[in-house]
Amino acid sequence: MTGPYHRGEREAHRRAGLGEEAEVSGRAIRDTVPPVAAAFLTTQRLLVAGAADSRGDVWATLLTGPAGFLRAPDERTLEIGARTAPDDPLASTLAGPARVGMLAIEADTRRRMRMNGHARPDGDGLRVALDQVVANCPKYIQKRTPPEADAPGPHGGPARVRTGDRLTPEQQRLLAGADTFFVATADEDGHADASHRGGNPGFLQVLAPDRLRWPDYTGNAMLLTLGNLLVNPRAGLVVPDYATGSTLHLTGTAHTTWDPGAAGIPGAQRLVDFTVTGVVELAGTLPAGWSPPAYSRFNPAVPGGASLPAV
Repeated sequence: MTGPYHRGEREAHRRAGLGEEAEVSGRAIRDTVPPVAAAFLTTQRLLVAGAADSRGDVWATLLTGPAGFLRAPDERTLEIGARTAPDDPLASTLAGPARVGMLAIEADTRRRMRMNGHARPDGDGLRVALDQVVANCPKYIQKRTPPEADAPGPHGGPARVRTGDRLTPEQQRLLAGADTFFVATADEDGHADASHRGGNPGFLQVLAPDRLRWPDYTGNAMLLTLGNLLVNPRAGLVVPDYATGSTLHLTGTAHTTWDPGAAGIPGAQRLVDFTVTGVVELAGTLPAGWSPPAYSRFNPAVPGGASLPAV
């Protein structure tokens, strides 16, 4: 079976013992946007985007705008009415043609939609020729409500930026308490993908100033992220701080441990270790003041973590 999968994804299915499940799930991978998905896009205010830069480093970022800033004028095209801030790690990449992976996510309804394609600048935004459209399940999404569309962020003027190649103590605390992050990967030819990872606070472990680990929970069996990592270990993370509106962007390399019993972490089917090689922290890039999260009832317990209400 090949279907919509490349060789890394097929190898991931083999290692995970999910070949039959992946074949069934692969039927949900399309190259067009169905009408219901096009309608969903017009109501969204946040889009995750991932791509490889000119050095091959993979980064993830967030694009935001009022409802309507995303539009599918036809079944193979996405128009994005926003661009990144000048200091964003993908600003120069998205200033020209680029292969991008994208995820539209609506946290207050736990709906998400994954899209991959080729982007080019278009006025004050981007136009993406789509070659992959995937509907994803709502597992592990924490329900939270965004602020009103016209709510100001906490920072005026240009976004502040902090860069480095190691995590500061403050950044480590943010990561250790995170319940959501987004990960971007790319295959050996640079075709990018963006995905969501969620869990109870503490599911993302900070092992050192340059090393993170997270569990890979049961999902839709496509293993698109892990399949990319088998052929290209470079990856990028973006971690939103929903209270302040800041975003923490990391690039580095990732390695998957395929032993499901590794480290005895509840719910972990596999473990992913991430080595940080670049850090960019931007302030004021997201609308600030989101509601506190209602944790997904699918989130496995975190060792040493408190019992959390879930819905």
